[in-house]
Amino acid sequence: MPVSVSSAAASHIKKQMLGRGRGLGIRIGVRTSGCSGMAYVLEFVDEPQAEDQVFEKDGAAVYIDPKSMVYLDGTELDFVKEGLNEGLKFNNPNVSAECGCGESFTV
Repeated sequence: MPVSVSSAAASHIKKQMLGRGRGLGIRIGVRTSGCSGMAYVLEFVDEPQAEDQVFEKDGAAVYIDPKSMVYLDGTELDFVKEGLNEGLKFNNPNVSAECGCGESFTV
């Protein structure tokens, strides 16, 4: 599987979808942004795009467009709690550098 979803991430996604009350899952992708060149994008999916690739784990669906897949291949999507912060974390083996604030990356 080119992108994997941890059990913790799947549980978090399902919780967010339940709280939202509608939708099929989340879409992850990348866009040009930030000081290092690329940034991750997350959004809810109400209607899938025909070209989306879908990955499921424990009933949580993650959608990825083909243009982003080249940058996300081999990535693990995880949910982490670090101190007072918590959220989805991208463990992306393609990243060669990140900016100091952690908002963007280079492959």
